[in-house]
Amino acid sequence: MNIHEYQAKNLLRNFGVAVPRGRAAHSVTEAASAAQELGGPIWVVKSQIHAGGRGAGHFKNDPDGKGGVRVVKSVEEVKANANEMLSHVLVTKQTGPAGKEVKRIYIEEGCDIARELYLSMLLDRETSRIIIMASSEGGMDIEEVAEKTPEKIVRVTIDPATGISGFHARNIAFGLGLEGKQIGSCVKLIMAIYKAFTELDASMVEVNPLVVTGDGTVIALDAKMNFDDNALFRHGDIEDLRDETEEDPAELEASKHELNYIKLDGSIGCMVNGAGLAMATMDIIKLYGAEPANFLDVGGGATKERVTTAFKIILSDPNVEGILVNIFGGIMRCDVIAEGVVAAAKEVSLSVPLVVRLEGTNVELGKEIIAASGLDIISGDDLGDAAQKVVAAVKGAK
Repeated sequence: MNIHEYQAKNLLRNFGVAVPRGRAAHSVTEAASAAQELGGPIWVVKSQIHAGGRGAGHFKNDPDGKGGVRVVKSVEEVKANANEMLSHVLVTKQTGPAGKEVKRIYIEEGCDIARELYLSMLLDRETSRIIIMASSEGGMDIEEVAEKTPEKIVRVTIDPATGISGFHARNIAFGLGLEGKQIGSCVKLIMAIYKAFTELDASMVEVNPLVVTGDGTVIALDAKMNFDDNALFRHGDIEDLRDETEEDPAELEASKHELNYIKLDGSIGCMVNGAGLAMATMDIIKLYGAEPANFLDVGGGATKERVTTAFKIILSDPNVEGILVNIFGGIMRCDVIAEGVVAAAKEVSLSVPLVVRLEGTNVELGKEIIAASGLDIISGDDLGDAAQKVVAAVKGAK
């Protein structure tokens, strides 16, 4: 689960992370009030959407204008810029050309920036450890830094069994070239972020830029956080921060039914049980010359109703030109899948080719249910055969 910058900063502030003062606003009036409360003489007006690259982005109604992060020097300028951002669509390299509507902004006090750095904390799945990454190249995409100047990235891994120690944080500070009081300030910030990361079950914290101010204080000028969905039951206060308007409607609907769904850009819809099998299914679709339209794992304990919902979610994507159902019935019974597929196909008046490959528990019963449905469903003998058939059916329909 992702949250907005201002929400992340509020959480980090509670753990002792140094962040500038700021106020969220949903209207021009609230923005002006926030600016007056913060004082001046400099404010930063920031669009709040779940996407990076806001400062370098542009608004659809003003493609050649200013981005989604602006420095201003009066309350009147705060109001004018808030009016230009709120209810307008901001396009960044992370949103794609569709962009995202700005429904809230963040008014923040100005900052005396001496240096811009980069800092992130995330789970390293290869080592099962927490990794801290930092770079002297703040304000840039870390992917670009890694590609062009990898030597400028400092990495420190932490065993969660023993936790963070002062030397971990000092190694980061030394690697960034900090000195004097800057080191102590940086160590304090890193220790506080680690505490927030572990206690809130975060999966990523990114601060870009992390800045050194003129007086040597290290503060988080930006903040991005996301959380492990599986741990949200422990953090009702964080779950309350969820902004459903920022999420893909199909992915949001899927989450309500305990379905793992991610929309992709292809034309072959996929419904599979098991994450590994789902990825293999997507790979083999690409192997035979097409692109998957989604990742969808119905899980091992899916019901007929959940399968029906999954089918509807796939078909809600207008780019879907064919569907491949690939089920290996272990815990999941093939007859349950078959009942759900038949019910959904009848309910939505299926108009695209459908290929179903079933194997495992109650497979014969599942095949009987599909055969008796009277629907035009293509049977796949194995995964390779099913993938070839759905790709051929889609290309033949064009």
